[in-house]
Amino acid sequence: MKKRTKIILVIASIILVIAVYLGYQIYNMVMGSEPISGKQETIPTKTTSLPPLTKGTADWPNWRGANFEGKSATTGIKTDWSSGLVKLWSVNYLCQNKSTAAWSTPVVQGNRLIVPGRDRKNDLVFCINADNGELIWTGSYEANAESSHGPGSRATPFIDNDRVYTFGRSGDLVCWQLEDGKLLWRKNVKDAGGVEPSWGFSTTPLVFEDKVIVQGGGKALVIAYDKLTGEIRWKSMEGEVGYAAAITMNIENETKLIIYHGKGLSCLNPSDGKPLWTAPWPTEYCVNATTPIVHNDVIFHTSGYKMGCEAIKVTKSGYSVLWKNNSMEAQHSDPVLIDGCIYGYSGESGRNVGQFKCIELSTGKEMWSTNSIGQGTTTFVDGHLICQDLKGNLFLIKPDPSAFNKVGEIKSALADVKNPAWTVPVVANGKIYLRYMQQLVCYKLD
Repeated sequence: MKKRTKIILVIASIILVIAVYLGYQIYNMVMGSEPISGKQETIPTKTTSLPPLTKGTADWPNWRGANFEGKSATTGIKTDWSSGLVKLWSVNYLCQNKSTAAWSTPVVQGNRLIVPGRDRKNDLVFCINADNGELIWTGSYEANAESSHGPGSRATPFIDNDRVYTFGRSGDLVCWQLEDGKLLWRKNVKDAGGVEPSWGFSTTPLVFEDKVIVQGGGKALVIAYDKLTGEIRWKSMEGEVGYAAAITMNIENETKLIIYHGKGLSCLNPSDGKPLWTAPWPTEYCVNATTPIVHNDVIFHTSGYKMGCEAIKVTKSGYSVLWKNNSMEAQHSDPVLIDGCIYGYSGESGRNVGQFKCIELSTGKEMWSTNSIGQGTTTFVDGHLICQDLKGNLFLIKPDPSAFNKVGEIKSALADVKNPAWTVPVVANGKIYLRYMQQLVCYKLD
């Protein structure tokens, strides 16, 4: 009897340890703050003179590139990766302190690269010379931020000619002068009735005509500010904020706004914010985080948590569902449309296990699926997909609807990756920029 009791106690102890471990892992996945690993540098001295503003032939001025499609205009890339890529420069100071994780993607216009960071009390913005890695200017403002997945920014900046707009996780929308970093105006969406979501404000600002548009949630689900003054031009709808970028779409020869919020996909008039229609898509935790794909009069969208994906045919007055299935369940990894097929990761983004898939846009048919490149993010350039897994490894893929075709790979393109490397690679003007928390690495790609 004693031996049996000991066995029961041992088993119960093991079960308790496993339960505590799993509970800890779930807490970290949902509300944890990833500690920063690897080298951390102090912020260097800025350059003594400001280089003139320039523009490149293949700039990446906003989320997913100039056309919001995840595609770079760079051509002539190196496709033989057997000897790796030439590293041009790297920095390790974007996050100051071990608990200041930030995830924003950099943007590039000519010689100006803009990327947000964080210290204990402040949101930081860095302007780095895209060619040589020298620091041109820094900007900052104090912002209280929760710790879930770090207090730093998630949203990608938006460069609009001589200005750049950033959106912090605490709801600060800020306009900076691109040349020298002068803060021109700052507004917080909470002052307009916005409500911060569980994992912080994450929607990349959209500059359209004379307005800059973000999701605020609460009583101000969508807010349009005057891009020059920061004054509110209109507020629209109420409800749960999402985590996806606003995009535009041409519908019946008129430009409309497409907003992927916490409960669905909505179409709005950009002039006054008037809602035209909403396609319900109530994802668990309101995590609609991927950017919808637009092709002619069709919108494709996808979410994790077993929601799957859907293609709808739209008009100004409404929509009809073309198909809906679970062939792709992207949590916050944006797929890319190439020649009528959608390529991207499916599955949740907490660990480096997932499926990279090709599905047909017109039917939703899965063409193929592979688990050979982990889980990660995707960018298209010069006829190829560049995929980065959560460990910081790079893969070069040739899109082909008939079969998965890996052309090359580079192990540990990002070093010291202890937590998921969620930030999508950016390709601009012949270079690829990889960001993981405090570090930013630039490789020569052409």
